[in-house]
Amino acid sequence: MILTVTLNAALDVTYRVPALVPGGTHRASAAGVRAGGKGVNVARVLHALDHDTVVTGLAGGDPGRAIREDLAAAGIREAFVAPAAPARRTVTVVSEEDGSATAFNEPGPHLSIEDWTWFVGRYHELASRAKVVVLSGSLPPGLPDHVYAQLIGATGTPTILDTSGPPLPAGVAAHPTVVKPNADELAAAVTTDPDTAARQLRELGAGAVVASRGVDGLLAVTGDGCWRAAVPEPLQGNPTGAGDACVAALAVGLATGTPWPELLADAVALSAAAVACPLAGDIDLPTYRRLAPLVTVEEFDADPDR
Repeated sequence: MILTVTLNAALDVTYRVPALVPGGTHRASAAGVRAGGKGVNVARVLHALDHDTVVTGLAGGDPGRAIREDLAAAGIREAFVAPAAPARRTVTVVSEEDGSATAFNEPGPHLSIEDWTWFVGRYHELASRAKVVVLSGSLPPGLPDHVYAQLIGATGTPTILDTSGPPLPAGVAAHPTVVKPNADELAAAVTTDPDTAARQLRELGAGAVVASRGVDGLLAVTGDGCWRAAVPEPLQGNPTGAGDACVAALAVGLATGTPWPELLADAVALSAAAVACPLAGDIDLPTYRRLAPLVTVEEFDADPDR
């Protein structure tokens, strides 16, 4: 079983518009409402690939109830803790003109000490039965930056950390197996040069760093080597869920012991398959199968001055 953790789960609303015009009035061509948050999106991808997964985290109030009901309707197992404070909502507007996505994210609920203690007990029980644990997304207001580090430190199985801001370097200090930032998150946490930033995150404690580079694919700095991987063609669509699809592929690879070059090729293809879908958490399986054998993986030296 792969456990995904979403501490700041959300009820996601996605609108598609012909073009996004700041200050303008838009008539949506399509709209969707469903359970969201990065760990939830990872679980959706795992479920679509027929991998056993359980979602946990914090999801309270009416939005939390809607999140749990949506996951049940999708056939995805969940073990959320429901604090009194309601879960957040997010709104994403996707422009059909250029495929860009503009997101508006509420901060999330303020939690009590009792809420957190309740969740940690649930987490320990679930993580003890997992092959891989994925910890994804932002933290609700009031939780300290080190809570991911706390959870990673209490976990004996491989862990993947996908977060941003101060929780990223704080979590890296607890030695997660893989850290999956994007280029902007790398720059904010360490430095603007992605090769150098990935190497420095490993020096700070990450077992491996896999960084999303948008249309340029993935960069991986690991204990076994360093690689860049990319698809051979640009894709139009919604990039919002690409990083979560990448994390799903990484989780499967860790669970099955897949070698890094093969794992990165799979992660790039799965990320591209997510771009082809309008909603984060969905993947287009024909796109995935078509691109997987076409991904180029190139080894490089992350520290050419050695």
